Amino acid sequence: MQVFELKGEVRNDLGKKATKAVRREEKVPCVLYGGEANVHFAVLERDLKKLLYTPNVYLVNLNLDGNAYSAVMRDIQFHPVTDRALHIDFYQTSEDKPVAMEIPVRVTGFAAGVQAGGKLALITRKLKVKALPKDMPDEIVVDVTSLGVGKAIKVQDVHVEGVELLNAKSVVVAQVKLTRAARAAQNAQ
Repeated sequence: MQVFELKGEVRNDLGKKATKAVRREEKVPCVLYGGEANVHFAVLERDLKKLLYTPNVYLVNLNLDGNAYSAVMRDIQFHPVTDRALHIDFYQTSEDKPVAMEIPVRVTGFAAGVQAGGKLALITRKLKVKALPKDMPDEIVVDVTSLGVGKAIKVQDVHVEGVELLNAKSVVVAQVKLTRAARAAQNAQ
């Protein structure tokens, strides 16, 4: 799993007025859960761009006033009009405790159904997984080479070593659909 370094400063003033003052300084208020006590802190908005606006999932190394924490991003709140980050929740991780996260799915291969006139559709773009932070993959790779027209790969068909998939077993990850043109050609025969 990729690691992202982030510096922040601990906040002692909490509440509406203090939070608005933090946002005026172009900082984002954040909270770190999962440790002995919750830690409220603020980070610069520009430092978050590479963490927020990417499909990748990161393990975040937080440096808060000299104290180091390892965490994952849990929840983000955006402004409804400007799309600025308003608040971020981080969850503290430890080496011996599994973490649940959503990991992006990437398909590889040229499906046999696409060669026969079908269209490949990636239905589920992220899968929820549970694993130790050291075993967490950057992405889940699904090979669709043997996928025929009208066939699908479900969560029960995806296997990643050291990772437990939390989605329902019947959820479709990718499938090859029959296109209208292929259906018309099939009916014409």
